[in-house]
Amino acid sequence: MKSILVKKLQFGTLVPDLEEVSERFNKLSSRYRIDKINWKSFPYKPDVSFAIGYTGHELLLKFYVTENYFKAEMTETNQEVYEDSCVEFFVSPGDDIYYNIELNGIGTCLMGSGTGRSDRKRADPEIIRSIRRHSSAGNKAVSEKKGLFSWTITIAIPFNVFFHHEISSLQGKTFRANFYKCGDKLRVPHYVTWGPVGTLKPDFHQPSFFGTLHFES
Repeated sequence: MKSILVKKLQFGTLVPDLEEVSERFNKLSSRYRIDKINWKSFPYKPDVSFAIGYTGHELLLKFYVTENYFKAEMTETNQEVYEDSCVEFFVSPGDDIYYNIELNGIGTCLMGSGTGRSDRKRADPEIIRSIRRHSSAGNKAVSEKKGLFSWTITIAIPFNVFFHHEISSLQGKTFRANFYKCGDKLRVPHYVTWGPVGTLKPDFHQPSFFGTLHFES
């Protein structure tokens, strides 16, 4: 099972500007690759990595993606962004409930919670709105295009987004999580993971295969 020691990042303000967060991640040496091909029927593997950190207020992520097809047609909260070029963060703060936070290349977000695939409920758009995000691809819809395309997305997730839990600090805590890259309706669909998933068909809703995030004390 994979694990990451997540470092606390210091900024001059409680809620740092996302461009400052993005630049800080660019300078960090620790990036983690999303490169596991678990399903032979979907062999395509884009070049994907992520960086992760936290502050006293937010969990911070930045995804780095280079792929041969790019599409970002979903523009409304809780639309099926996994059909586009999409990065995903599934996380459980420690019990049976986990959150799926999914974002396409222009930052449109789908978020759900539950104990498995069958009982998921989409989050209130007001909660999702508090997730700050900035994509290098902008925020306008993009029809599918072919050709090597690189993009990044920086995400800041306030602790109250994890609304089934009372989280005032991440310091010293351990969460379970996995990170994904997909594109269900791209010309060449793909399903790539950080931690391996041992199912016969693509299925990211598998908390038994989550790795661990250890937030430094």
